[in-house]
Amino acid sequence: MQVADHTAVTFHYTLTNDAGETLDSSRGGEPLAYLHGAGNIVPGLEKALTGLKAGDVRKVTVAPAEGYGERAEQLVQKAPRSMFDGHMEPEVGLQFQADSTMGPMIVTVVAIDGDTVTLDGNHALAGQTLHFDVEIVGVRAASAEERSHGHIHGPGGHHH
Repeated sequence: MQVADHTAVTFHYTLTNDAGETLDSSRGGEPLAYLHGAGNIVPGLEKALTGLKAGDVRKVTVAPAEGYGERAEQLVQKAPRSMFDGHMEPEVGLQFQADSTMGPMIVTVVAIDGDTVTLDGNHALAGQTLHFDVEIVGVRAASAEERSHGHIHGPGGHHH
């Protein structure tokens, strides 16, 4: 069976950046499971996996526009340190969910200068070209329940 919309796909991957540094990998653990066509993985990788079958190995390069998007400088904002009073102590690297005009988003504290905290709402991989080494482990038809829920159930997938 080939990877196509409404298939349950499991695959191993290693993600590296342009410098060849490993950013993430499933090697040594369980393969990643996802529902193809449901937007569960970055669009460029999902497109590249279409048509593959179990045992196929590929190197896939995903441009920012098809990955986590370009960096948006308007998502970097300064906030008063007092905004954190009673909630949490800000420190560089802290991530939390914040409400924005675009809805809830994950923001990261990237700098603290006295009473000013700089927050970044960009995904950590925004603006980066992604390099994936992938191996398709399995492909099967997704169940009706998985299709209606928009994700895979069971090993490597979502558990209710």
